[in-house]
Amino acid sequence: MTTAISIRLPKHLAEQLESIARDTERSRSFIIQKAIEAYLDDRAELQIALDRLHDTADPVVSGKALRKSLGL
Repeated sequence: MTTAISIRLPKHLAEQLESIARDTERSRSFIIQKAIEAYLDDRAELQIALDRLHDTADPVVSGKALRKSLGL
């Protein structure tokens, strides 16, 4: 099931989108969907990193200790 969403883009972004769609022979909707998926994945990874950063029970490993554990 899909949902239609309407957006307004600055002219330069719309032109870039159109160019990418034409060059890749994909629809603008496909390009936008993939861009949103990538953004949401990145955002989820950022949230995990921030949660771990603020988790005082999660130990911090120094670069030296990390290299030693990897045998470098």
